[in-house]
Amino acid sequence: MDKKRNIKPRGETDAIDQISNQLNVDEHIANLLVQRGVDSFKKAEDFFRPGLDMLHDPFLMKDMNKAVQRLDEALSNNEKILIYGDYDVDGTTSVALVTSFLRKYHTNVDFYIPDRYEEGYGISRKGIDYAYSKEFTLVISLDCGIKAVNKIAYALEKQIDFIVCDHHLPGDQLPPAYAILDPKRHGDQYPCKDLSGCGVGFKLIQAFALHKGIPFEELHELLDLVAISIASDIVPVTGENRVLAYHGLKRLNKYPRPGIEAILQYSNIERRPNVCEDDHHVFNKELTISDLIFVIGPRINAAGRMKDANQSVELLICKDPHFSQRIGVEINENNEARKTLDLSITDQATSTIETDSRYEDKRALIIFDPGWHKGVIGIVASRLVEKFYKPTIVLTSSANGLITGSARSIRNFDIYEAIAQSSHLLENFGGHKYAAGLSLKPENLEAFARRVESYAHDNLAAHQMVPTIDVDAELPLEAITPRFLRILKQFAPFGPGNMPPTFITRKITDNGNAKIVGKNHIKFTVAHPENYNMRFHAIAFKQGHQWDKVRQMKPFDICYQVEENCWNGKKSTQLNIKDICFSDNH
Repeated sequence: MDKKRNIKPRGETDAIDQISNQLNVDEHIANLLVQRGVDSFKKAEDFFRPGLDMLHDPFLMKDMNKAVQRLDEALSNNEKILIYGDYDVDGTTSVALVTSFLRKYHTNVDFYIPDRYEEGYGISRKGIDYAYSKEFTLVISLDCGIKAVNKIAYALEKQIDFIVCDHHLPGDQLPPAYAILDPKRHGDQYPCKDLSGCGVGFKLIQAFALHKGIPFEELHELLDLVAISIASDIVPVTGENRVLAYHGLKRLNKYPRPGIEAILQYSNIERRPNVCEDDHHVFNKELTISDLIFVIGPRINAAGRMKDANQSVELLICKDPHFSQRIGVEINENNEARKTLDLSITDQATSTIETDSRYEDKRALIIFDPGWHKGVIGIVASRLVEKFYKPTIVLTSSANGLITGSARSIRNFDIYEAIAQSSHLLENFGGHKYAAGLSLKPENLEAFARRVESYAHDNLAAHQMVPTIDVDAELPLEAITPRFLRILKQFAPFGPGNMPPTFITRKITDNGNAKIVGKNHIKFTVAHPENYNMRFHAIAFKQGHQWDKVRQMKPFDICYQVEENCWNGKKSTQLNIKDICFSDNH
């Protein structure tokens, strides 16, 4: 699929010169900083070395005082506290974080993850009945609850208080919880509106620690869980989230918990301790946000998709390496089964779409099969968006007689709003601009599909349905020096709002030895024809269709990211090619 290029305008010259002189960096690095709003020494200091003192006061969040007072009361009265979370990565890391913290100070703490298939997303009556039967009087919900008006009213009838910690958009009516922590609440003055669900849970324990005089250092060991949630939930890695992700990654790389070590043993990450400093190992490869998204997150998710998300929480809170290893084996088996299943369903869905004569005219894809596995339809939706670049909703039958679905979107199209327009046809829905979930009765499916497709036709222009590569700047290959890469790495952690810099270099060639590796990837070497001494190894994932042209040594343009490749203990500079363009491509 052809891609559009959006080349960002160069930063203001005076600002580039100023930051270049102040930081002693070249104009290319200075331009990247200015483009990101880093145009002074102080801003650069905060960007490259975000300190934990930059975190906001948690009591700025609406209802935080009430939440802390109720939690303190529960501990003082030795009440039983249930930590309730969603079954995805954000939910399970949230539950692991709050459970780990509270168990240091209170013995009557347990957790509950709803069954994806029997209970579905969010607060369930079964979960409330469980809390009542076990005499829990306080439930802290994490990454869910903001729309559970009727369910929390039901809990109140049973004299169970709720503290809701959520980050999803509230509905028109708030649930009757004792306290509601959600920075997206109307009128909430909390500065960071884009916390993950785990981030909201962290703010609760940060506030409780302040209230009780607990040193902030005792929270450091939990920052890794917040970083995993930030990466996996694809929230902006700016402001407070950048601080949390930065220090969470440091924690993961210095003191990886046994459960994370167990997960990494079954990944393709080559990670060995080189030396030991103080009481921690220094590894040959540092984990990045990308590793959390593509390696750790999916494996934590796999338990809830295929079996039981409680397993993921146990893995994350476990301190026994031997027990972690046993859970890690099961998690890996679940993940392998998940990969087989989602690829199979993706193939089925792709075939269904491509044999639909109306496909080309549709601005949104709504596809249903009652036999598809509920646990992987979100992944399938993401794969279909990548292939067809259209807003996509994948639906299947649920055990409760309803149809359940996962939605994923493309740039500049709010899938949550598209779904909300049909709320009268739905039993439940929730999510974000680019990802959402829903359930509906079978008899409403046809009307729902028509309304979503109509909304997409009215709100999505044809030119918006071509994937776009955002290019930060043109870059000569000779600018890619070891120092350039060293500084570029310090732009991390990357994510929405601070994506890895993407460059364009024009009229380069391969050395004639390009080859296909793996599943349709091209591995080759690039250089300017007039300077083959300045050449770089490159990898172009899923672009094997360009191989024949590349190896003919004809000039082409590349859009790419500069990265450090670590293989067999050796590090080298590699260009990760995002797009290859020959003159006859357009």
